[in-house]
Amino acid sequence: MTVEGGGGADEVTSALLTASRLLVAISARSLAAVEDAVTLPQFRLLVVLSTQGPAKLVTLAGLLEVNPSTALRMVDRLAAAGLVDRQASPASGREVRIQLTAAGRAIVDDVTARRRADIAAVVSRMPPEQRRALVAALRAFNDAGGEPPVTNLARLGWT
Repeated sequence: MTVEGGGGADEVTSALLTASRLLVAISARSLAAVEDAVTLPQFRLLVVLSTQGPAKLVTLAGLLEVNPSTALRMVDRLAAAGLVDRQASPASGREVRIQLTAAGRAIVDDVTARRRADIAAVVSRMPPEQRRALVAALRAFNDAGGEPPVTNLARLGWT
């Protein structure tokens, strides 16, 4: 497959910016269904717990790149909504681990399913040879950016 226009860095960057707008729009639509239950930052916390498993508050704050006090406020709100709970760590009774509840997992799964369906609809409109080229290009892009591959498609989310 040849790349129209030569595929210079500026052209690729512009194409990726356009694709990122499409993906952000898809993500926003998938979150709209649960916007009365969680904010985008709260959803990110739920996704982190979904992919990483139970975690200490300081670990969550680091993964989300927020202050521990900000993470604590998010956890408090999500716990009040029944989406996460706090458990004593089996390793240390003083340590508290935050984990998803069944309701929290349901929100992550619902948003992910909506996002996956929307992306699949776009991909299905592409010719097969372009789909194969896109997979190769995105793998190279992710490798260059240091992003590890997702091994469980059912757990994709916004992180």
